[in-house]
Amino acid sequence: MTNRQAREDATGQLTRTTVIDAALQVLQERGLEGLSTRAVADHLGVRMNTVLWHVKTKARMLELMADAVLAGIRYDDLPAVPRHRVRELAGRYRRALLAHRDGAALVTGTYPAEAHTLRFADYLVDALLRAGAAEKEAAWTAWTVNYFTLGLTQEEQAAPAQGDERLARAVTADTHPALHKSMTYLRQGSFEDRFAFGLDAILSRVPE
Repeated sequence: MTNRQAREDATGQLTRTTVIDAALQVLQERGLEGLSTRAVADHLGVRMNTVLWHVKTKARMLELMADAVLAGIRYDDLPAVPRHRVRELAGRYRRALLAHRDGAALVTGTYPAEAHTLRFADYLVDALLRAGAAEKEAAWTAWTVNYFTLGLTQEEQAAPAQGDERLARAVTADTHPALHKSMTYLRQGSFEDRFAFGLDAILSRVPE
């Protein structure tokens, strides 16, 4: 099968799935700032109108890309204990975001009512309900897990290599006494450690 055939359906037309796959490749190569419908068209070797016919707008393309990122989440071998299941789902969500360059920044701010996004949300809320959370608590805790995971992962993917050193130089006992007192701990721990700590705090109200 040729590359062209792989990009087309049985009628010889470019598919939306292929356009989104190409957009994710452009994201990997150029980052979110370098992503555009024109860049995707150039990657595919087609006119930009061809890409727009499938995705309509860049905003819609980002929604579909965000949903495709969540397609990487597996749902097999989830823990039987509901609270542990919530933790595992959040971890898999984070890993799916980290699997793509600027993955968290891409997903942040999109609200796609698409299959993979809704499936993850349903599993997450279901685990919280099974843990004994009331409907409102389950819904709002799911939002909190989502926001926390996106925010921390976006920070992780954008963090400068010398971030801790810059922080240490900027903070003194005179200018920022509380930060200076806690500096050892502000600079301590990997993003994985911080993720585990934050998730513990969020789930502290969820029954074991």
